[in-house]
Amino acid sequence: MTTNKISSKFHLFFTSLLTFLLASGSGFSQQTLETTNQTLRYSRYSRLSPKIIPVKISERTFLLQMPVEKLEDNPVFDDYEFYFTILSSYNQAFQNENLTRLQENDLKKNTANHFYFEQRIQIPEEQEEAIALIKIVDTRQGDEYYYHMDLVGPFILGHPNFGAYYGNDVPFDQSFLIQEEALLFKSNSAVSLNRFFYPTEFASPFPPMETKPAPAPREVEVVNQGDFLVNTPRTFDEKGYYFIQSDTNSTEGLLIKTVSQAFPRVETWEDMVDMVVYISTRREHEALMEASDKKKALDQYWIGLTKDEEAAKTLIREYFRQIEFANILFTDFKEGWKTDRGMVYTVMGPPTGVTFRQNAEIWTYGDLNSNSKINFTFARVKNILTPNYYILNRSRALQPEWFKSITLWRSGRMDF
Repeated sequence: MTTNKISSKFHLFFTSLLTFLLASGSGFSQQTLETTNQTLRYSRYSRLSPKIIPVKISERTFLLQMPVEKLEDNPVFDDYEFYFTILSSYNQAFQNENLTRLQENDLKKNTANHFYFEQRIQIPEEQEEAIALIKIVDTRQGDEYYYHMDLVGPFILGHPNFGAYYGNDVPFDQSFLIQEEALLFKSNSAVSLNRFFYPTEFASPFPPMETKPAPAPREVEVVNQGDFLVNTPRTFDEKGYYFIQSDTNSTEGLLIKTVSQAFPRVETWEDMVDMVVYISTRREHEALMEASDKKKALDQYWIGLTKDEEAAKTLIREYFRQIEFANILFTDFKEGWKTDRGMVYTVMGPPTGVTFRQNAEIWTYGDLNSNSKINFTFARVKNILTPNYYILNRSRALQPEWFKSITLWRSGRMDF
C-alpha cells in the first residue's frame, strides 16, 4: 500500500516536471518557428528552394501555392519528404506527426524546374494569427528545408486575390522579373487588374554600426499605367518596380521588381563600382565614382587590395558571387544587395543560424552554442509592398566583427 502511494506520487511529480519542461522550452523543448534553425534557406549549397504564395479566395480562405524550385540536377521526388501545416503562432509546437504529408499524387505539376503543390485552406474566424509552413526533409542526409508565410497577422495588410504565373502555369516564385518578360495573371474574382509603376532608384544602406537613420526620399514617383485584363500574358518593360492591384481602394496587391537581363549578376562597370562600397574606404569609393575609366580604376583597385593578379581574380569572383546570391535571396522593391539583409549576407556570408519571431529575423554567426557568437537582428516592418520587409537593428557593438570581415575580404582570405 505504501509502495503504491509512493509510486503514484512519483508518477504525478514526473508528469508535472515533464509538463513544466515542455512549457518552459528547456530540457524536452519542442520545435517551433522561433526555435527552428532555417539556415538552409540562405545556404549557397541548398538543393531545393520552397516558397508559399497565398491567393485570397475570401477573407478567411486561401489557395496556398507551394512551388519548390529544383536547385540540384534531376531531383527524385522519393528522395524527399514534403509536409505542410497551418500554425496559430510562431511559438506553436509542431512535429512531423502533426504535419500533413504531401505525396507524389498531390503534385499539381512536376516540371524540369519545380515540384508544385496546391492546398486550399480555411482559417477559423476567431484565429488572430495564421502562418503557413512547408517543411521538406532530404532523406539522404537529413537536411531540413523550411519556408513560412503569414496568412493572418499584425504584419499582413492583405494578400492578392489573383495569381501570377510563368508560361507553364507554375506560380511566379521569384522576387524579380527580367524586363520585357511576360507573366500570366489569373483571378476568379476580378476581370482586370491595375498597374502602378515606380521608377525609383535606391542608395546602398548604411553599415551595421551606423546608428543614425539613412536618408529617405521625401516623395516617391508613381505612374498609373492603367488596367489590363486577366488571363492574358503581360510584359513589364521598364526598370523599377510595379504594384499590381485588383482594388485600388485596398492595401492588397503584388509587388514585381523588374531588372535588366544580366540580373542577378552585375551588368556594368558602374554597377560594380556601386557594389564595392561595402568593403571600400570612403576615399577609395569616391575615387572609383569619379574615375572616367571605371574598368581601369577597378582593375587598379582589386590589384591594390591583393597585390596579386590571381588572388584579385579569386576575390572578384567570390565577392560578386555573394552579390548574386544576395540579389536572388533578398530582392524586394530594392535590389537584394541594397537591402539590409543583402548587405550583411554579402560581407559576412551565409549565417550559421537563422531563426524567426513574429516581429524579427535573427542571424547568428559563429558556433551557435558559444558565447563568442554574434547576432544580427532584423526588425520586421509593416509594408504595403511586401509582408517580408526587414530593417537591421544597428549597433556599435557590431563594429568589431564587421571590420574583421571587411579585413578578410580586402586581404583575399574570405572563404565561404
